[in-house]
Amino acid sequence: MRVCDGNHIGVTTPESSRHLGSVDRVADLVESVKQYAKQETLGPLKGAGRWLAFGTVAALLLGMAMLMAVLGVLRLSQDLGGAALDGSWSFVHYLIAGAFNLLLVYIALTRVGQTSLAKEI
Repeated sequence: MRVCDGNHIGVTTPESSRHLGSVDRVADLVESVKQYAKQETLGPLKGAGRWLAFGTVAALLLGMAMLMAVLGVLRLSQDLGGAALDGSWSFVHYLIAGAFNLLLVYIALTRVGQTSLAKEI
């Protein structure tokens, strides 16, 4: 049997053709392992990066919105409270704003739906 490997043409024996088959099988196995490693590591890491980036932006925006809402409730409490809650009772406005903040945090935490990076099937 004549075999051409690109550089030269040679005659192979049955023993050397079995050897070439083994080398090809090992090369295929190595390539398969590389492809599998890329598929199972790089793909999920890219997904995790997108998940973290989106989550970070969402957390910052939600935090700023909650801060503005709590400050709005504080100012509303101070305006509606008038002179009755001035002086030694001025801390009540901050208690109201703190309670509102706890309510917002509770609502936000109960709305969290996805607890892991694994996609639900």
